[in-house]
Amino acid sequence: MEYIDNILFFVALVVGFGLFFKSLKEIYRNIQLGREIDRSDQKPRRWETMARVALGQSKMTKRPIAGILHVIVYVGFVIINIELLEIIIDGIFGTHRFLAGIMGNSFYSAFTATLEILALLVIIAVVIFFIRRNFYGVRRLTMKELFGWPKNDANWILIIEFALMMAFFTMNSSDWLLQQRNAYAAHGSFPVSSSFFAPLLANFSDSALMFLERGAWWFHFIGILFFMNYLYYSKHLHILLAFPNTWYAKLGPLGRFNNLDSVTKEIKLMMDPNADPYAAPAEEDANAVPEKFGASDIFDLHKVQLLNAYSCTECGRCTAVCPANITGKKLSPRKIMMDTRDRIEEVGKNINKNGKFVDDGKKLLDDHIQREEIWACTTCNACVEACPVLIDPLSIIVELRRFLVMEQSAAPQELNLMMTNIENNAAPWQYNQADRLNWANDN
Repeated sequence: MEYIDNILFFVALVVGFGLFFKSLKEIYRNIQLGREIDRSDQKPRRWETMARVALGQSKMTKRPIAGILHVIVYVGFVIINIELLEIIIDGIFGTHRFLAGIMGNSFYSAFTATLEILALLVIIAVVIFFIRRNFYGVRRLTMKELFGWPKNDANWILIIEFALMMAFFTMNSSDWLLQQRNAYAAHGSFPVSSSFFAPLLANFSDSALMFLERGAWWFHFIGILFFMNYLYYSKHLHILLAFPNTWYAKLGPLGRFNNLDSVTKEIKLMMDPNADPYAAPAEEDANAVPEKFGASDIFDLHKVQLLNAYSCTECGRCTAVCPANITGKKLSPRKIMMDTRDRIEEVGKNINKNGKFVDDGKKLLDDHIQREEIWACTTCNACVEACPVLIDPLSIIVELRRFLVMEQSAAPQELNLMMTNIENNAAPWQYNQADRLNWANDN
C-alpha cells in the first residue's frame, strides 16, 4: 500500500491523456470529412503568421483592454502549467518539488515567484472577464446566439481557471507554512501566497496543512486533466487549434473567389470556335463524378473551413463589425461558424453511432444556416479582417450562395434580373448593348 498514491496518480494520468487524445482523434477525423485543399505554399510566411497571430496574439490587442487581459490569461495559464511537468514527476516517483533539484534553489525561487505573480494576474483578469461578460453589457457578448450553452461554457471556463489558480495558491501557501515549520524542505519563493493566503492558514496544524497541500495538489492535477478533456466540448478548443488554423490561413487577397475547373472548362469550350460541344469526354474523365457547385453541407466545404469552425473563439469581433448585422439583418458571421461546427458535431455523432455516415435528412444549408442569413452578406470582408485567429466566415457564405445560384437557380429576384441583363446586354442595367457608351456623349 506504500505506493497506492503513485499508482492512482499514474492511472489518472493515463486515463486523462488517453481521453484527451481520443477527442483530438475525433476532431481530426471530422475535419477530414471536408474536401482536399492545398495550403502548403509559402511555408516561411505561414510559420511567421502562426508565430505572430497565434503565439504572439497580435490581432487580439487591436482592442487593447480585452486584448491585454487575454494575453495575461493566455501567457499566465500556459506558463503556470509548465509546473504540470513537476507535478507529473512528483506524482509518479513520489518526490516533492523535483525541479528544485534540477534548477537549483536560486533559479527555482525565481521560477516559483514568477508563477505566483502570473497566477495573481490571471485571477484578476478572469474576474474582470466574468464581470464584463455577465454584468457590463457588451453587445457582442449578449447576442442571442450565445444564449444557453455558449454563454454557460464561457462562464464555466472562467470559473475553472479561477478555481485552478486558487488551488495553486492554497498548495503554495500550505507548502510555505510547512517549510517555515521545517516540516517540508525549503524550496521556492512564494511572494503572493506568503503575503495574502498564508496568514489565513497560520492557525492550522501541521497535519491540516499537509492535508490542504496534498488536497490542493490533487485538485490542481485533476483539474488540469478535466480542463484538457473539457476543451473538446468548448469554444476554448482554439487554445490548441489556433496554431494550425493560422498556419493554414488564406494568404492571398481576402475575398477572392476560387475558380471552379468545371466552369473554366465550359467557358473555354464556349470561346473556342473549333471545339465540339458534343465530343465524348477524355478517357480519364469518362467515369468522373460531376463536380458539385458550391456547398449545401459540410462535406462540400474544404478541410480548412471545417478547421475554421472548430477554431472559432465565439468572441463576436466578426459580428461586431458586420455591416449587415449592425443594420439589424439576420446575419451573424459568428453564428455561421457556430452553426457549421454544430453540423460537424452532428455528423460526427452519426458516424460514432453507425460506424459510417448514414444520411440523416439534414444539411448545413436550411437546417442550420438560413438563406436569409447568407443573402444579407455584403462580402465586405470585415469579419475576416476582424478575426483574431484568421477564420474566414465569408468563404462558407460564398460557397452556400454558389450552391443556391448554380445548383438550384435560387438567387433573389434582384440578382436574377442583374444576371439576365449581363447575359443579354453585357451590363447589369436593362438597356440595349448599342446604347452602352451613350453616357460619354454627355461630356
